Amino acid sequence: MRGIGMIGAAALLAGCVSTPSLTGTPGAPSFAALQQMCGQQTVDYGQDSQNVYVTFFDAYVAHKRGGLSQDNYCAFQQSIAQHYTELGTSSDREARNRWVAFFNDQRAKAITWRAAVDSTLRSG
Repeated sequence: MRGIGMIGAAALLAGCVSTPSLTGTPGAPSFAALQQMCGQQTVDYGQDSQNVYVTFFDAYVAHKRGGLSQDNYCAFQQSIAQHYTELGTSSDREARNRWVAFFNDQRAKAITWRAAVDSTLRSG
């Protein structure tokens, strides 16, 4: 249950900024389009899809505004996909909790990258 709460906390934080739709919002590419930017097959993140999309979107904004290289953006996506496949799809509670902890760290990293290039996240 703790793991779901942590994902929920990330979702609340993301909701404070802006939550684009998985299928795309005016000015925001779809989740599939973000994944395809790196030439990899799209991953089905199941119940975590919206949270992963918001994280990818924040990293995408940092990338588009020059704060993150294409290689680093794709490595970020690949790392999340790999950890999700190994841990996030597990029915083992401990593995799922490790996925949540890893993902929350990645979420914070993406917000930090975006904040560095997006003044709307720095204004109070």
